[in-house]
Amino acid sequence: MVTKLTLSKVTLTDIKRFVKLIEQEVSEYDWTQVDSMVLNDKERQSLQDIQTRLLRKPVHRMNEATLWGKAIYPLLLLVEQAGIEVWAEVPLQAQYALFELEGVADGILGKSVTGRLESPYLVVIETKRGVESQDPVPQLYGQLLAATHINWEQENKSCQEVFGCYTIADSWTFIRAEVTDIETDLPTLRVEYSREYTEKTEAETILKILKFIVAKYLQQPRPCVQHPF
Repeated sequence: MVTKLTLSKVTLTDIKRFVKLIEQEVSEYDWTQVDSMVLNDKERQSLQDIQTRLLRKPVHRMNEATLWGKAIYPLLLLVEQAGIEVWAEVPLQAQYALFELEGVADGILGKSVTGRLESPYLVVIETKRGVESQDPVPQLYGQLLAATHINWEQENKSCQEVFGCYTIADSWTFIRAEVTDIETDLPTLRVEYSREYTEKTEAETILKILKFIVAKYLQQPRPCVQHPF
């Protein structure tokens, strides 16, 4: 019997019930070492404009929709290019052997073809605050599992890599995920965490990580780096 999991309500217990979860500590992984990424003059000017606006605003008092429009979406837009777009409020659905995932992602950066999203590269969750606040990590894990399954259906590679990010106000935390054993009763999800980056002061680093992710997916072939578990 397949168990249906709603992404907005999934818990860490749910994830661990159906997935072998391997969580790595926050560290300076190679995908966070982005000093070599080059920004052009237009990108630098756009970053300056975004930061100038944010420095004058009490971001922790803004609601999620306002923050998305003023802080998160403008940065994601800067890495759009031909065939790669940012999408908001994206339905996600995937069925593994013993569980099904269904829900909506706040944002996805990925490959787009003729007006549709084909392959997710980065899944973004804007963390709810106030009385609706909850840990964003289980929901992000669920969305990463859904995204990797979608990509697996496209590529049929045994190891799938995808990135995620959760934001709290103007702070960004990135996750790199690998999913293996996708066709089995117990898939493996391995995740690596970046530290937090604050957009008011570290927008350049955030943008360089976003550019690194896009560049990585544009590489052909795009191998998944498998680690010993």
